[in-house]
Amino acid sequence: MSRSSNSGCRVVRPGDTYAGKQGLNYFEGIAAETVGSTGICMHLLTIPPGARAKAHLHESHETAIYILAGEAHTWFGDRLEQHVIVKAGEMFYIPAGVPHLPANLSDKPCSAVIARTDPNEQESVVLLPELDGLVP
Repeated sequence: MSRSSNSGCRVVRPGDTYAGKQGLNYFEGIAAETVGSTGICMHLLTIPPGARAKAHLHESHETAIYILAGEAHTWFGDRLEQHVIVKAGEMFYIPAGVPHLPANLSDKPCSAVIARTDPNEQESVVLLPELDGLVP
């Protein structure tokens, strides 16, 4: 079976950033918008010291996070009542539809690889402003 030399495989060199609805800047990565993916997106995120995202959820899509450097505090659950600290070398899974709010409470940047089962960069992000005040 012969294959076309244009197999759809692409190398992405993160350089440009985009402002996410969540209030943080993401490095462009694998997404429907960049490579035409249909079932996954993957981005790099660096949360500056002291920064935090807005409370949000991804309606029908799972999220997997691998912390490259630093650590992230994440509050999650219906009322953000649960809390976890994820450190460099650890992974964190967020099921579809679970409200969450990540923050970097340290004095060093936190960098992570984030993958979601939504191929679109921002399509499934639902902001939850009524929960923002629940996290100090």
